[in-house]
Parts: sequence; C-alpha cells; structure tokens
Amino acid sequence: MIREVFMPALSSTMTEGKIVSWVKSPGDKVEKGETVVVVESDKADMDVESFYEGFLATIIVAAGDVAPVGAAIALVAETEAEIEKAQQQASSAPAKAATAPAQSSATPAGAIASAPAALQESPNRRNGRSVASPRARKLAKELKVDLSTLQGSGPHGRIVAEDVEAAAGKVKAPAIQQPVAVPAFSGPPAPTKPAAAPSVTAVAAVPLGQVMPMNALQNAVVRNMTASLSVPVFHVGYTITTDNLDKLYKQVKSKGVTMTGLLAKAVAVTLQKHPLLNACYVDAGIQYRADINIAVAVAMDGGGLITPVIQKADQMDIYSLSRTWKDLVDRARSKQLQPAEYNTGSFTLSNLGMFGVDKFDAILPPGQGSILAIGASRSQVVANEEGLIGVKRQMQVNITCDHRVIYGADAAAFLQDLAKLIETNPQSLTL
Repeated sequence: MIREVFMPALSSTMTEGKIVSWVKSPGDKVEKGETVVVVESDKADMDVESFYEGFLATIIVAAGDVAPVGAAIALVAETEAEIEKAQQQASSAPAKAATAPAQSSATPAGAIASAPAALQESPNRRNGRSVASPRARKLAKELKVDLSTLQGSGPHGRIVAEDVEAAAGKVKAPAIQQPVAVPAFSGPPAPTKPAAAPSVTAVAAVPLGQVMPMNALQNAVVRNMTASLSVPVFHVGYTITTDNLDKLYKQVKSKGVTMTGLLAKAVAVTLQKHPLLNACYVDAGIQYRADINIAVAVAMDGGGLITPVIQKADQMDIYSLSRTWKDLVDRARSKQLQPAEYNTGSFTLSNLGMFGVDKFDAILPPGQGSILAIGASRSQVVANEEGLIGVKRQMQVNITCDHRVIYGADAAAFLQDLAKLIETNPQSLTL
C-alpha cells in the first residue's frame, strides 16, 4: 500500500507550510511516531511524525519549498517492493504537490481519514517518548547516542543538542534553566558611555530596488494586523515614575531577573484586580479568561515579530518568570516554540523603550482585549505637589483596548493601579 504524506496544519491560522528539512531520505525505514520532516509554520519550526510504518519512497516537496496545508509532500510505501512503484506514481503526477489534497489512486478509500492525517505535530512528550530538536537528532545519529536514554534539559523534557553532546562526553552536561539576563529587553540603564541601539535588520542585506517576497512569519503578521483593522479600539496614555522600580531592578539583576520579567509580573498582578482588561470579545459576548497569560512582542531576525507567552504569569515568582522568559526568547529566535507558547496570550506587552522610543501606540492583536505599549524611562524635571522642582525617572505607557469590551474608565483604572504598584510598592513583585 502506498500512502500520501500531507502538509499538516500546525496551527489554526496556518494556510501553507515550508519544508525546513527532511529528517528521512528516500528509501529510509520509517517507524510509526518517528519524526520524518521539519516544517515551518507561520511562526515556528515543528517536528512532525509519521502515522504510518513503512519506507519513505519519494519526496514530492523538497526542502526549502512551500506547499499549502493538505497538499501531498511525500509518499510512504508499506514495503520496499513498493518503493519503485511509488516513485513512478509521483513522477507521473508532478503537479499534484501544488494542488488541493486528493486520495491517491493507490490508496484504498478511507485509508487516510483527513488531509493532514499522515503527519501530526509532535508534542513535547508522547507515549513516554522524549521529543528532540532536529539538531539534537542529527547529532545523536552522528555521535551514535540513543535518544531514549537521555533526560532532556529543554522545556518540558525536550532533548536539545547540548544533552546529546553531554551524553557523548563532548561537553559538560547542561544546567536546566539557569537564570540568565535577557538581552532582548533592558531596564532603565545608567551607562558610562552611550550604547549602540539594537539593530533589527541588516541593512546591507536588503536588495535595493527589488521586491522581496515575505516569509511565513511576515505573512502571518500581515493577516493578523489586517484582521485587527475591523476592531474598534481606543488609546489611553499614562506617565509612570520608575525610580523605585529602577532601584529594585539593580538589586535583582544579578540574580537573573530581567526588566521584562518585572514589567510582565507587574502587569499580571494588576490584571488580577481588573479581569475585564484580560478579557476579549467573542460572538457570544465577553470571554473572561481563567488564566493571566502575558505575551511579549519580540522582533525576529529576517523580519516579522512573534509574541512568546508567559503562562499564568501572576502565579509565578519573579525568578522563575525571568528564567521562563529567557527560555522562550531563545527558542522563539530558533523557531522552536510550540503553538501554545505563542498563541495563548490574554494580554500583550510591546516594549520599544529599549530602542529609545518615548511613546507609541500598539496595534491590538486578534483575540485579545488589550495591549500595552511601553516607552523609554528617562530623567525628567518635574514639580511636586508643593511646587518644588526635582528630577525623576519616568516612562510613558499607552494602552490600546477593544472598545466593544473595555471602556475608557476601565483602562484608566487599570493604569492607575499599575502606576501605583510600580511607583510605591515594586518590592512586592519579588515576594
């Protein structure tokens, strides 16, 4: 029996996928549940596993090429004797990879329940089997390391390259989730000399005068932003004094706590008092979220952005939260996030203050009720209530809200409480 392997739908918004690499080559034996191919969805690279046992007979969509969800990308033969037949079948129908999915003439009706059934996204663990990154699998093969004997140090037990190298005696075993400061977001700095602004794109790499096609991540951003245009939003700004927050950051920075962690924690704690700001609009009404999941926008190399999500941020201590954020950023930039790690946010932070931006308005993400834009913290000459002049560090935050769910007074009350926490009691964030 010859079965078609289809481009799987790895997320609810995915319409097409790019083949990053084939883990198996034509003629290789394929076990049920074994990773066969790595597919780039709209925001991540995902290992996908075979539902069938057999032999990878032929590859229809090569590495680097794109196919719509449900299109045939390879053929799997049940026996070695059928490999040649499958290859002939593929060569006789070259246009099939770019068409909508159809039953193979060599496959009995009902053998494939649905278009993406041949491959499914692999979770971090399945049936007690640890899942490894593509690089870890390649290294394991080269170094002859049995993955089933390893305990992964990655998120949720995922085996990473360092685990394989440690097992082979190449390097020291990696520590699991050690606190490391995140360079992506910095606290209010007091540098001895001006620091260069972080660069998002390499200008020299841009082909001037040419039209460059967007990658999958950029296309996903386009779809999301277009959808946001249909939502009635409003913006509210607030100035927050950060002197006490800056002092706290200097105290805990050496322990691996990041400014992103402090801000995410502050927002999460404040949302406990304002569940409406954590809610969103649905056709049936207002959906109040059970969890406070803070998404934070991260610029990606090569264009586009992604919003890794700190799950249940209000329930995490600041040290665990910062370690989790560091891990999310690292895996986001290597395109190894699982869908639940970037599409389950209930409230989003966007921090352009790290680029020296004073203030800006952020676009509301689909499926959320609010997003907070954070500007740079700067020293300002201000007058107190007695009219005395002094210098304080202040930052401007602007919140964008869905007016179908949230009204101006709701947003103002949230910002007041957030400012009160940051200005008067930031130490509570470490408790």
